[in-house]
Amino acid sequence: MEQILNKQKNLTFHPVYKTFTGLESIQHFMRYHVFAVWDFMSLLKSLQRHITCVSVPWTPSFYPSEMVRLVNQIVVGEESDLDQDGKPVSHFELYLRAMEEVGASTKEIREFIKTLDLSKIPAPARSFVSHNLKIAEHGHVVEVAASFFYGREKLIPDMFQTIVNTLKTENIHAPTLLYYLERHIEVDSGEHGPLAMKCLDYLTGNDETLKSMALNAGQDALDKRQQLWDEVLRTYEA
Repeated sequence: MEQILNKQKNLTFHPVYKTFTGLESIQHFMRYHVFAVWDFMSLLKSLQRHITCVSVPWTPSFYPSEMVRLVNQIVVGEESDLDQDGKPVSHFELYLRAMEEVGASTKEIREFIKTLDLSKIPAPARSFVSHNLKIAEHGHVVEVAASFFYGREKLIPDMFQTIVNTLKTENIHAPTLLYYLERHIEVDSGEHGPLAMKCLDYLTGNDETLKSMALNAGQDALDKRQQLWDEVLRTYEA
């Protein structure tokens, strides 16, 4: 567990955030980060597929109704949250709006969404997305839940707060991006994070093998995020 905490700490203070000194640096960051926003939903949908029933004809889930409810709660929040004006929107769509607001190109992510061709993902983000899709499509439910919790829900509040602080300190005008980040800090720390942890605890129980599987998957997810941020920083400085 100590390794997980150290990796999360390193990501919270990654030097990529220090590049946020103007719109150009934010545009560069968002060009790659949007793919992490997208594949987050694949991990979530995989978790929903494992724990709830999404097939027809419907059958009751093998898991307790409490778990089914908490996963569906996260899905509702991520796939149909409310924007600044109180209108339903997915967090992915909200991020695209934020990109357009600051002048970041959405061409690559939109082309990818149309084709789902991994070769269309910019090289710095491709390995990150490939790893998470592999977990989402073929991983054990514990690996999916661990990647979701340790690599996303547990990490995001602190990581995004660093970005928010930078935006405010540098007086960078990006209201939609700021809303997106602050909304995630709010729901991930106050709602989704605890729900995801509860889900993971239930899945692993007292099984040491499953606990070890979860920690390994969590470390892998954090390593991939570290590599992504390293590449974003490297290509910006190049």
